[in-house]
Formats: sequence, structure tokens, C-alpha cells
Amino acid sequence: MNPLGLTAAITAFLAIWFGHVAVRKVEAEARDLRIPILIAIALGLLTEYCSLITDHLSLKTALGILGVTLLWDAFELHRQENRVKHGHAPANPNNPRHARFLADPNSHATTIDLLKREPREM
Repeated sequence: MNPLGLTAAITAFLAIWFGHVAVRKVEAEARDLRIPILIAIALGLLTEYCSLITDHLSLKTALGILGVTLLWDAFELHRQENRVKHGHAPANPNNPRHARFLADPNSHATTIDLLKREPREM
């Protein structure tokens, strides 16, 4: 077994899992997405830079995967906001940004979490 492949697989799995959870949580709680997006971009670029300057192959691989995942998460924060606007993800009524979506009569935003519903009988 190649230890580099194992490092890449574990890093990718954990980074994607954490990123998915973090994007949903941060988007639901943040009153303004610009700061979290800038933080994700800065951390992603810093991690990519660290990946370029290190000589340890496994660390270089892990940092590279983590950096790209952080950069992608910055993009996903904006996409998650659009999912909330369209009603594909639940809105947080305690968040003023989401409250505006819920108050807009042309918006499809909802507080219902479609992932936490009973399956329908066919």
C-alpha cells in the first residue's frame, strides 16, 4: 500500500466532510458572508503556499488537498446562500440576512429542512 495514497484519501475525506458541515453552519449563522469568504480564501492560499514550500511529500499532499478544499468552500458559501434563497436549504429566521429572504414575497426561502422529513408513500 502506498502511504501517499492513504494520506491523500484520508485528507480529502476529512476536508470535504468538514467543509460541507462548516459551509452549512457558517452560512446559516453569519450576518455577512464577506468575512468568512475572505477567511476561507486566505487560509486556502496560505495552506497552498505551505504545500509549495515544504519538502515532506505526505505533508505537501495533505496541505495541497486542504488548501484547494478551503478555496472551494469560499465559493460554496455563496452557492449555499443561493440554495437558501431558492428554498433548497433551510433559512435561519434568527439571521437578519435570512429574515430578508423569508420576508420577500417573491422568495422561495423556507425554514423547513427537507433533509429532516418523513418519506412519502408512493
